[in-house]
Amino acid sequence: MGTKVFIDGEAGTTGLQIRERLENRSALDVISIDPAKRKDNSERQRLIEQADVVILCLPDIAAKESVALGKNSNARFIDASTAHRTDENWVYGFAEMDKQQPELINQAKYVSNPGCWPQGLIATLRPLVNAGLLPASTAICAHGITGYSGGGNAMIAAYESADDDGNQFKPYSLALRHKHLPEMQRYAKLEKPPVFAPSIGHFSQGMMVMIPLPLWSLEQVPTVRNLHAAIADHYASIEHSAVEVAPLDESESASAEVLNAQQFNNTNTMRLHVFGNDDSQQAVLCAVYDNLGKGASGAAVQNLEIMFGLQ
Repeated sequence: MGTKVFIDGEAGTTGLQIRERLENRSALDVISIDPAKRKDNSERQRLIEQADVVILCLPDIAAKESVALGKNSNARFIDASTAHRTDENWVYGFAEMDKQQPELINQAKYVSNPGCWPQGLIATLRPLVNAGLLPASTAICAHGITGYSGGGNAMIAAYESADDDGNQFKPYSLALRHKHLPEMQRYAKLEKPPVFAPSIGHFSQGMMVMIPLPLWSLEQVPTVRNLHAAIADHYASIEHSAVEVAPLDESESASAEVLNAQQFNNTNTMRLHVFGNDDSQQAVLCAVYDNLGKGASGAAVQNLEIMFGLQ
């Protein structure tokens, strides 16, 4: 019998994607709740107590409720909600964030799955802060576009029913209170939260995060090659990394085909690019990945594999 996995909230977008990714895995035994008992806490608790790992694909309040139901169980938890992402008692599940992160995830009882947007920002900025090329006090702005699947079932239905009339580019969270800001600030090691301007495109899945950097504003101005080397060196040191760094010469000659938000759909790959101009002392960092892959379900499965040595 394999590792028992209970996906609490498997009927949602992330839960369904995780279930699909775990099918036909002989080392895993996925147990499911009767759809009629999805809100039956006694049944949820029974399945949690049977499981080796519980993956939470629930709203924040319900996720906390599930953790409480399993407090006396031996189950380990991966939470895909925002409920525990900055909780010091939970290990942050971005495996490539630091060299020691896979070991921390492997030993953890509680792992918080990262948000889709924060991973691209953290992936590009944290290595630069760690390398001393970007002060933690730097004022950061970030923007990007994601597929509508990240908005849940109601948004998916709205876009799919609109056909070609759907909004092609829809900025949102313009009150600058996006729920991912605390996560971005903490794990990118920034003193202040970034100004973050996300948008939704008229495509199902895939995403791109872009961070412009006015390097001239820094006391010590790094070159574009310095930035690229620091990011590339970081990910070269991570075993089994799902994050790859585009060669600098490829980024310098980038065309529309290179930057495609849907390029890595249905994979767990994240690809980072460093663009820039040393004459103007400016740079743009870019991360391309699947909001449902590395941004959600793919990251959850990766964390599951690390926790139970299934890589």
